[in-house]
Amino acid sequence: MLSISECKIGMTAELEKSFSSEDVNIFSKLSGDVNPVHLDDDYAKNTMFGARIVHGALASSVFSTIFANILPGAGCIYLKSENKFLKPIYLNELITFKIEVIDIIKEKSRVVFKTVATSGDKVFIIGTAELYLPE
Repeated sequence: MLSISECKIGMTAELEKSFSSEDVNIFSKLSGDVNPVHLDDDYAKNTMFGARIVHGALASSVFSTIFANILPGAGCIYLKSENKFLKPIYLNELITFKIEVIDIIKEKSRVVFKTVATSGDKVFIIGTAELYLPE
Protein backbone atom coordinates (compact mmCIF):
# COMPACT_ATOMS: atom_id res chain seq x y z
CA MET A 1 0.00 0.00 0.00
CA LEU A 2 1.11 3.53 -0.69
CA SER A 3 1.51 5.78 2.30
CA ILE A 4 0.08 9.30 2.34
CA SER A 5 3.55 10.69 1.61
CA GLU A 6 3.90 8.51 -1.50
CA CYS A 7 0.61 9.71 -3.05
CA LYS A 8 0.82 12.38 -5.71
CA ILE A 9 -1.86 14.49 -7.39
CA GLY A 10 -2.64 13.01 -10.79
CA MET A 11 -1.90 9.36 -9.94
CA THR A 12 -4.44 7.07 -11.62
CA ALA A 13 -5.54 3.46 -11.70
CA GLU A 14 -8.25 1.67 -13.64
CA LEU A 15 -10.03 -1.63 -13.97
CA GLU A 16 -12.31 -3.00 -16.69
CA LYS A 17 -15.35 -4.95 -15.57
CA SER A 18 -18.66 -6.23 -16.87
CA PHE A 19 -21.50 -7.67 -14.84
CA SER A 20 -23.29 -10.90 -15.70
CA SER A 21 -26.85 -11.85 -14.86
CA GLU A 22 -25.42 -14.06 -12.11
CA ASP A 23 -23.46 -11.12 -10.64
CA VAL A 24 -26.62 -9.02 -10.50
CA ASN A 25 -28.66 -11.87 -9.00
CA ILE A 26 -26.06 -12.49 -6.27
CA PHE A 27 -25.85 -8.77 -5.46
CA SER A 28 -29.64 -8.61 -5.28
CA LYS A 29 -29.69 -11.45 -2.74
CA LEU A 30 -26.89 -9.92 -0.67
CA SER A 31 -28.28 -6.38 -0.70
CA GLY A 32 -31.98 -7.18 -0.60
CA ASP A 33 -32.58 -4.89 -3.61
CA VAL A 34 -35.01 -6.96 -5.66
CA ASN A 35 -36.15 -4.21 -8.01
CA PRO A 36 -37.42 -6.07 -11.10
CA VAL A 37 -35.59 -3.66 -13.42
CA HIS A 38 -32.45 -5.55 -12.33
CA LEU A 39 -33.89 -9.08 -12.22
CA ASP A 40 -36.82 -9.57 -14.60
CA ASP A 41 -36.25 -9.44 -18.37
CA ASP A 42 -39.95 -9.08 -19.18
CA TYR A 43 -40.44 -6.28 -16.68
CA ALA A 44 -37.25 -4.44 -17.67
CA LYS A 45 -37.98 -4.47 -21.40
CA ASN A 46 -41.10 -2.38 -20.71
CA THR A 47 -39.18 0.30 -18.76
CA MET A 48 -37.39 3.36 -20.10
CA PHE A 49 -34.20 1.24 -20.13
CA GLY A 50 -35.55 -1.47 -22.46
CA ALA A 51 -33.58 -4.23 -20.72
CA ARG A 52 -32.22 -5.27 -17.33
CA ILE A 53 -29.68 -2.92 -15.78
CA VAL A 54 -26.94 -3.37 -13.21
CA HIS A 55 -27.52 -1.98 -9.70
CA GLY A 56 -25.75 1.36 -9.34
CA ALA A 57 -24.36 0.27 -5.97
CA LEU A 58 -22.89 -2.88 -7.53
CA ALA A 59 -21.23 -0.92 -10.33
CA SER A 60 -19.84 1.76 -8.02
CA SER A 61 -18.40 -0.93 -5.72
CA VAL A 62 -15.68 -1.48 -8.32
CA PHE A 63 -14.06 1.74 -7.11
CA SER A 64 -13.60 0.05 -3.72
CA THR A 65 -11.95 -2.88 -5.52
CA ILE A 66 -9.47 -0.51 -7.15
CA PHE A 67 -8.72 1.25 -3.86
CA ALA A 68 -8.13 -2.00 -1.96
CA ASN A 69 -6.14 -3.83 -4.63
CA ILE A 70 -4.42 -1.28 -6.88
CA LEU A 71 -4.25 2.31 -5.62
CA PRO A 72 -3.51 3.00 -2.83
CA GLY A 73 -3.78 -0.69 -1.85
CA ALA A 74 -4.64 -2.89 1.12
CA GLY A 75 -4.95 -1.07 4.43
CA CYS A 76 -6.65 2.09 3.17
CA ILE A 77 -9.97 3.04 4.73
CA TYR A 78 -12.82 4.20 2.48
CA LEU A 79 -14.41 7.15 4.35
CA LYS A 80 -16.75 8.86 1.93
CA SER A 81 -18.06 8.67 -1.61
CA GLU A 82 -20.39 10.63 -3.81
CA ASN A 83 -21.64 9.24 -7.12
CA LYS A 84 -23.79 10.58 -9.89
CA PHE A 85 -25.30 7.91 -12.14
CA LEU A 86 -25.58 9.37 -15.64
CA LYS A 87 -26.42 6.32 -17.77
CA PRO A 88 -27.60 2.80 -17.05
CA ILE A 89 -25.11 -0.04 -17.23
CA TYR A 90 -26.51 -3.11 -18.98
CA LEU A 91 -25.64 -6.74 -18.36
CA ASN A 92 -22.31 -7.82 -19.93
CA GLU A 93 -21.39 -4.25 -20.93
CA LEU A 94 -17.63 -3.72 -20.52
CA ILE A 95 -17.00 -0.63 -18.39
CA THR A 96 -13.70 1.06 -17.51
CA PHE A 97 -13.60 2.23 -13.89
CA LYS A 98 -10.91 4.86 -13.27
CA ILE A 99 -9.73 6.72 -10.19
CA GLU A 100 -7.47 9.78 -10.01
CA VAL A 101 -5.88 11.51 -7.03
CA ILE A 102 -7.21 15.09 -6.99
CA ASP A 103 -6.36 16.26 -3.47
CA ILE A 104 -4.11 15.22 -0.60
CA ILE A 105 -4.83 16.35 2.97
CA LYS A 106 -1.60 15.26 4.69
CA GLU A 107 -2.49 16.62 8.14
CA LYS A 108 -5.54 14.30 8.21
CA SER A 109 -3.90 11.43 6.25
CA ARG A 110 -6.64 11.67 3.64
CA VAL A 111 -6.63 11.45 -0.14
CA VAL A 112 -9.49 12.59 -2.38
CA PHE A 113 -10.07 10.79 -5.67
CA LYS A 114 -12.11 11.57 -8.76
CA THR A 115 -14.03 8.45 -9.80
CA VAL A 116 -15.42 7.80 -13.26
CA ALA A 117 -16.93 4.83 -15.11
CA THR A 118 -16.89 4.95 -18.91
CA SER A 119 -17.16 2.92 -22.08
CA GLY A 120 -15.85 4.60 -25.18
CA ASP A 121 -17.09 8.18 -25.06
CA LYS A 122 -20.03 7.33 -22.77
CA VAL A 123 -19.82 8.34 -19.09
CA PHE A 124 -21.90 6.21 -16.73
CA ILE A 125 -20.78 7.28 -13.25
CA ILE A 126 -18.88 10.32 -12.01
CA GLY A 127 -18.01 11.12 -8.45
CA THR A 128 -15.47 11.51 -5.71
CA ALA A 129 -14.14 9.37 -2.90
CA GLU A 130 -12.16 10.17 0.22
CA LEU A 131 -9.83 7.64 1.81
CA TYR A 132 -7.72 7.49 4.94
CA LEU A 133 -4.16 6.34 4.33
CA PRO A 134 -1.99 5.50 7.31
CA GLU A 135 1.60 6.78 7.19
